[in-house]
Parts: sequence; structure tokens; C-alpha cells
Amino acid sequence: MDPISRFLEQVREVAARIDRDSVAKVMDELVLARDRGGRVFVLGVGGSAANASHAVNDFRKLCAIEAYAPTDNVSELTARTNDEGWSSVFSEWLKTSRVGPDDLVLVFSVGGGDRERGISPNLVSALELARERGARIAGVVGRDGGFTARVAHACVVVPTVDPAAVTPLTEAFQAVVWHLIVSHPDLCRRAPKWESTP
Repeated sequence: MDPISRFLEQVREVAARIDRDSVAKVMDELVLARDRGGRVFVLGVGGSAANASHAVNDFRKLCAIEAYAPTDNVSELTARTNDEGWSSVFSEWLKTSRVGPDDLVLVFSVGGGDRERGISPNLVSALELARERGARIAGVVGRDGGFTARVAHACVVVPTVDPAAVTPLTEAFQAVVWHLIVSHPDLCRRAPKWESTP
């Protein structure tokens, strides 16, 4: 099979295997945060950071959810990284934001964080703080989900269908999952422009 056909076949397989109940639970966490006036903090690194930024736009514009991605503030991100270190950059941001029980921390990550293996320790620190402060936790992650899957109230683990394509498929399905969620009638408050234009 040629590489294009193989990748598209893997997309089809992931879509067929993704756990629908987990998607619904993540959506329920977003509805809960909005209904109680909480905020959603979307955390991601690398490609997942770009997804976090896009998701924040959709949560705010389409779903009327107050949402933020720490990686959107490059000045603060780089200052904290330079002065305090990478591993605490998200937890310190959440402290300043006074994350609390009404809020949701949503993680987009391929590995989900694993301090012992040196994988996204900044996510682990942020989730430890979120737990201490009583915030809700959700995620869309890959592989076994790492620390995020272990501590989340709701988590979608994107199925691994090819060990050589974990990152592109996970990051692609982060987008599929959040677009599914923001389009769902339980969450969507305003249709996107092209769906609402005759």
C-alpha cells in the first residue's frame, strides 16, 4: 500500500476505534465548566500547543466558554521558561490564574506526561496543581495516555494503530475530537460562519 493510502486507512481505523463514551465525557466536562461559570485552560506542547490555541478560539467563539491557552502568551511563556524552568511553566501560569474547583484543565498531548521518563513534566506539574486546587481534568492524548489518563475525570486516548504514526494521528484526532465537541448541540451556541450563511 502506498504511504498516502496507508495513512488514510489508519485515519479510518482510528475513527472506527475511538471510544465514543470517552468523547461524551470530555464534552460533559466542558458543559459543566461553562454551566458553573468556570474557565477552561487548554495545555499542549508542540503541535498540541497549536491545537490548544485553535481549540480555545472555538470554545470561546462557538460555545461561549471562557477559555485560555498559556502558550498563546509567548512573552510570559518564555520569561517563565528562562527564569524558572520549563517543568513549572504551566503550573505557575495556573497559579497566577487562580485555577480552582469551577475550572477545567484540558490537556492535548501525545504522551500525556511522565515525569520519570522526562516526558512533558510541565503537564505533570500542572495536573498535580489542578488536583490540589480541586479543578476538573480532561484530556485528548495518545499511546497509553500517560499521567493525564491516570488522573483525568474524562480522557480520550487516541488508539495506536501504527507505532510509527502515533504523533501525527494523535494530533490529528485532537482536532477531530474538539471539532466534534464544539459542533455538538449540547455545547454549540453559535454556528460557524459557513454553516450559518445561506
